[in-house]
Order: sequence, then structure tokens, then C-alpha cells
Amino acid sequence: MPSPPSKLQRWTDLLAALLIRKFPVPFDELARDVPAYSGKRQSEAARMRMFERDKDELRSFGIPIDTVLNDAGETVGYKLSSKDFYLPYLCLAEGGRKTSRPRKTDKYGYQALSTLTFEPDELAAVASAAARVRDLGDDTLRLDAESATRKLAFDLPVGAVAATDGTDRIPARAQPSAAILDQLNDALLRRKEITFTYRGIASDSTTERTVHPYGLFFLSSHWYLAGLDTGKDELRNFRLSRIDNLKVNSGRAQSRDFEIPEDFRLREHARSRHAWELGDGDLEEAIVLFRRHTGASHSAAHLGEPVPGAPELRRFRIRRRDAFARWLLSFGGDAVPDSPSDLLAEYARQLEATLEQYVPEKNDSRVYPPGVVQ
Repeated sequence: MPSPPSKLQRWTDLLAALLIRKFPVPFDELARDVPAYSGKRQSEAARMRMFERDKDELRSFGIPIDTVLNDAGETVGYKLSSKDFYLPYLCLAEGGRKTSRPRKTDKYGYQALSTLTFEPDELAAVASAAARVRDLGDDTLRLDAESATRKLAFDLPVGAVAATDGTDRIPARAQPSAAILDQLNDALLRRKEITFTYRGIASDSTTERTVHPYGLFFLSSHWYLAGLDTGKDELRNFRLSRIDNLKVNSGRAQSRDFEIPEDFRLREHARSRHAWELGDGDLEEAIVLFRRHTGASHSAAHLGEPVPGAPELRRFRIRRRDAFARWLLSFGGDAVPDSPSDLLAEYARQLEATLEQYVPEKNDSRVYPPGVVQ
């Protein structure tokens, strides 16, 4: 008896059957072109379950197989558009004139695919971005960037641009080791408690932490771990490059140590973070005076909370004075710190350091926050 087709063969047969059709096709018609779905050794229900699993797995890889419904909400067929499945034709243009043209073929509907044109500076930006991603220290992202570059390089000189554009790429900041990323991946999958030593962002002191890891996110050129610090019984963010001696609880290997709260959403948690909120220190209150409400400062004011009786003041909660002071400096005096005194001192220090880079001689035109000695 011939061996049953492999899953990869089923997927290939299914994609081929969908791509040769321009209109939705029902399962019974697809089954005639996919041998694994037309065998007589399985019931129709079993073959349909196999198809549903294959469809869902292909969708998880980013293949947009559409389920087409009628007005009554009943499934009438399945569809995969070649425009959604295949990359567009790529070409390069300089000075408004195409210097490379894709060789189109009229077979299998490829002629209908669109064309994407790159200018040299756009191609250089793509090459530089891919190189930065490779420098981040994550093997999965590195492989994804290399795969994407290879696909582009089939038609475009991406490799040549990366080697000859002369761009001084800013080196990636300190990144976690691949071993720590692998350990955290294991702990996240198995819901296991972890312990590590952590070098604080503000004080640079080292402490022992026990954490229930909830997820990883990438923000401001750094990887962060969001998790419950069991010693403080608080949800905290830890920069991975400051984690050492990480250990995953080896007890009860097949059992979970904790459950992630149902209301925790990593995407929302990461989106709500600002640079001054990240860190391992305690939150402190900062009051900011908004002197003028330009477009940028007006939007920034809404990130803080109102101070009763003082419409020009807003309240923020911060963990990192340095990041918060740096953010305030970007408003050019429209937003300045009002309290606490440590924040005023940090703002003045960064202002002085910035002026030394751009003002050769001291002058009185500098913008100082209230309470800072000039």
C-alpha cells in the first residue's frame, strides 16, 4: 500500500488547487485536486477536519486563505488570490527612470501581479534597517531579516547597497544574550517562575529578583520582560540586557507555576509604556509646567493628569528622571519641570550638557525651569 502523503505535500496540493482558481471553490471540488482529501479510507468528516487543520496552520504562516460566505452566513467556498499570495514584481528607478525592469511571465496569472518600484535611497534604508535588525541579538529576528533580504535581493541589489552606501549605522545598544532569550522563551511557554540578578537602571545596584514572566516586548531599542515581581507583588518591566544569572524553576517540570491574569494584554501593556515609566524603581510624582501650548506640547500635556486649581500644570508618574528630563528638553522650553527638586537638577544638568555641544560661549538666552539657579 502506498504511504499517505505528508503534511507538506497536502499543503502544496491545497495551495496549487486554490491558486489555479479565480473564484471561490467548495471543499468537495478541492478534494478532487488534493489526493489526501479524496481517499476512501477516511470518512468525509475526518477529511474535512484535516482540511480545517491544514487551512488554519497555513493561515498562521500568513497565507490569506479566505472563507467565502453567502448572505445567510453559510460557507460557499474558499479562495486564495495570487495578488495576496505572491510578492509583487520589484524594480529599481533612478531620477524618475526605471533602471531595472522585472521579467514578467504570462503563466498562471503572474502577469496580473503589481510592480513595486524602489528609489536608491529607499533601497538603502531597507538594507540599513535589515542590518539593524540583525544586530539586535535575537536569532529569530535575525533569520527573518536575512530571509526578507534574500527575497528582495532576487530582483534588487540589496546586498550591494548594504556594502556600498557608506552609511554610518548607529550600533545597536547592549542586547541580551541568546541564552537568556531561549531561557525566557522556555519559561513563558511552560509558565515557570524565574529568578535572576538585576542591575537597576537608575541606581545601577544589583538585586535578586523572583518573577512570574508574562511576556516580552521591544521598545526604544531594548527588549523588556513584563512580569509579576513576587517580592514586591507588583507588575514590573525588566530590561533584558540588565538581567544576569537567570534560572528557570526546574521543580515540577510538567506543571505551571502561575497563571497570567485574564485581563493582562501584552500588546496594550507595551503600547502604554513611555521611556520614563520603564525601569525597576518605584514610581514618583513629577509636576510639569506647560508655558505655551503649541501642537506638540498640547498633545504632551494630555499624557499627564490635571492638577486641581492649576490649569498650566500636569502631573506625571515616572521611574526614570533622566528619560523624563530628556523628553521635556525636546519641547524647547514650552514644557519644563516644576517639581521635585531632583528632577529640576537632572533637567538643568542635561540642558547644560546640551548647550555645551551647540553654544561655544555661555549666554543668558538659555531657558531654565523655575527654581533652577542660573
